[in-house]
Amino acid sequence: MRITDTIQLSKWELSEQFVRASGPGGQNVNKVSSAVQLRFEAERSVNLSAPVKCRLKRLSGRRWTLDGAVVIIVQDTRSQFRNRIIARERLAELIRKAAETPKYRRATKPSRGSVKRRLEAKKGRGQVKKLRGKIEE
Repeated sequence: MRITDTIQLSKWELSEQFVRASGPGGQNVNKVSSAVQLRFEAERSVNLSAPVKCRLKRLSGRRWTLDGAVVIIVQDTRSQFRNRIIARERLAELIRKAAETPKYRRATKPSRGSVKRRLEAKKGRGQVKKLRGKIEE
């Protein structure tokens, strides 16, 4: 399965299991296993670098298992085939997001003028509040 130009997943890293879906669907829900559980062995994957795995773990949240796999469950449609496609698309999108390197934030400090303006504004607001008090004769 091709994710990006540099990332391609092997067949052994992915496994699918079909289970019964919940929700409306009448008799079809009770008979057909149309929901898909897609499992990706992310921790053991040789196609992902360590930083990508770290970001994938953070992005996955509850979908990340204790043994280092990402489990995606899809039961959006009544079609097993369509649910499989949706699950693979969601996994690919998650890996693409993890593959993006975050922009480095350069620390800056406020300019002297902006600090001066902020302090003047604070003094002005304080003066307004002071004038709201009782007038002493």
